Amino acid sequence: MSIIETLGKQAKIASRDLASLSTVDKNQLLVALADALVTSKEMILEANAKDVAAAADHGISAVMVDRLRLTEERINAIAEGVGQVADLLDPVGQVVRGYTNLDGLKIVQKRVPLGVLAMIFESRPNVSIDAFSLALKTNNAIILRGGKDAINSNKALIQVARQVIQDAGYNPNFVQLVEDTTHAVAEELMVATDYVDVLIPRGGARLIQTVKEKAKVPVIETGVGNVHIYVDKYADLDMATKIVINAKTSRPSVCNAAESLVVHRSVAADFLPKLEAALAGKQSVEFRADAAAMPYLKNPVEATEADFATEFLDYIMSIKVVNHFEEALDWINRYTTHHSEAIVTQDISRAEQFQDSIDAAAVYVNASTRFTDGFVFGLGAEIGISTQKMHARGPMGLEALTSTKFYINGQGQIRE
Repeated sequence: MSIIETLGKQAKIASRDLASLSTVDKNQLLVALADALVTSKEMILEANAKDVAAAADHGISAVMVDRLRLTEERINAIAEGVGQVADLLDPVGQVVRGYTNLDGLKIVQKRVPLGVLAMIFESRPNVSIDAFSLALKTNNAIILRGGKDAINSNKALIQVARQVIQDAGYNPNFVQLVEDTTHAVAEELMVATDYVDVLIPRGGARLIQTVKEKAKVPVIETGVGNVHIYVDKYADLDMATKIVINAKTSRPSVCNAAESLVVHRSVAADFLPKLEAALAGKQSVEFRADAAAMPYLKNPVEATEADFATEFLDYIMSIKVVNHFEEALDWINRYTTHHSEAIVTQDISRAEQFQDSIDAAAVYVNASTRFTDGFVFGLGAEIGISTQKMHARGPMGLEALTSTKFYINGQGQIRE
């Protein structure tokens, strides 16, 4: 029996065990997990240090190492997130609608767990606990397959979670980690239709594309963020500067960081030097600019077609100068990955048209795209940011991890 078959069978049993857990039971487990993460900091940090050292040895960029690194503060934040999930309203059992039909049947539609979730993700070890906490709150078993870069960190975190579950007298297979990080095992998980109800990939474009091409399990597509900010002719340029710097530099390795800057020609000569000057001495950003933008920058790199479609996850940003508002809309809709997009403008009608016309899960007016996040949106820890339109879109919180079931009660009715 393969690793995935073993984990899958155990997850199926665990999902049935989970069905009996009440909201109180689940919240008690989550509170215990939050406490255990804090008391296990030393062990978790020791494991993470091995991953960080190995990443440095393999020549991984500093930005991506930061994505991998855990600190005491970050562990505290993970634990706080678990506690926030405990405080959220439990969607399982929630009545979506109830009515009596013409045949006298009492019909109630309720939220129910999906069953067994699987997640394939890359370097960010906090994802393992975020995903498990949401799965537990929605009575779903989960199988996690992280990347090799974070294998020691993920082992430590899931060890803590499984111990908490076991100490409470429950089945520790509520959460399982695939410790074999080979592509072959990941691809086996993608086709495990006998065991997995939904697969959620979370990572870069290559991972998402591989899952889309090879998975037979139903997939919720997440994550890739070629995020644009459009600086309109009616923009407050001081505001635009502040927003672009935050969206690009506050944490460039995450999917809601801005990658592409679109600027109206009428403000390009003022705005681009202003942006470059504001960045001077703070953070170096490589601007890959089109021909119209290059004269306004000191050290631009000529952009290629590929640059405009790239999620850099680094201190790199493409720049496109457009002649009119409609061109900006067309450009962004051409290159968007349907994640998060923003406009900076003082024109209310343009702002409304931008939000209506741009095909993305989150569309901003006069704000940084860095806000696209389950915590910020009040959903608690997110399992990912869906960039598709089926079932769930945008930051995926608890409701996104449920389905619905119809409960029908009669008194002997038959259909004539």
